[in-house]
Amino acid sequence: MGGTEHLTVQREGATLVLTLNRPEAKNALSLPMLVGLYDGWIEADEDDAVRSIVLTGAGGAFCAGMDLKALAAKGMAGQQHRERLTADPDLHWKAMLRHHRPRKPVIAAVEGHCVAGGTEILQGTDIRVAGESATFGLFEVRRGLFPIGGSTVRLQRQIPRTHALEMLLTGRPYSAREAAGIGLIGHVVPDGTALEKALSIAEQVNACGPLAVEAVKASVYETAEMSESEGLAAELKRGWPVFDTADAKEGARAFAERRAAVYRRE
Repeated sequence: MGGTEHLTVQREGATLVLTLNRPEAKNALSLPMLVGLYDGWIEADEDDAVRSIVLTGAGGAFCAGMDLKALAAKGMAGQQHRERLTADPDLHWKAMLRHHRPRKPVIAAVEGHCVAGGTEILQGTDIRVAGESATFGLFEVRRGLFPIGGSTVRLQRQIPRTHALEMLLTGRPYSAREAAGIGLIGHVVPDGTALEKALSIAEQVNACGPLAVEAVKASVYETAEMSESEGLAAELKRGWPVFDTADAKEGARAFAERRAAVYRRE
């Protein structure tokens, strides 16, 4: 199991939990964190025992964005991480889910700050849970910067364009309730319970057929920008092979047995 000094990895059953672990900096993105994130996505992709991923942060924060000083720091400390970035200049974008989409569902468990690069990573996740006091926002324009982690493309596809533009152009903070109201997150829970709720959702995902889950996720993203007719054709191409899998046959048998048992009781 991987991990770095700023990214911890642990298993909760069939769920891989990745924790941004730099609480003294509100989990601002560092090179060790980005390397650990990328390795975590790859570990989940390659391990069939992993059925879902939960992404969270330590110390009551999710992620306060990019730490430019830490990324620019020279010297021997963390040199092995810098060598990884040199070998793969796209690694940081893959880590932030800009240029990589994990095969398994990714569930975000957000507490506290989830701003700038944190909100950009969030857009690469599939299901999102936040504590009541969580804060979201893309602050880049207030600093004369550009949210280059994908937000000008993704955000308008995930929430209504008027809300996307307001978030992008004002750089203001959003509460968890407001973020849920515009559709950026799906669940608002009491502070300190976001991880618990995310793991509960993960358990429900894990109880389903893994090949079906992966195919459904792939189809949703693959067809998002297609016309309806193109999307339906692509869905058939993705979906039909699932019916020939051992998972599907086992699921059909189990369903038939449960239905027969209900009929016998009646």
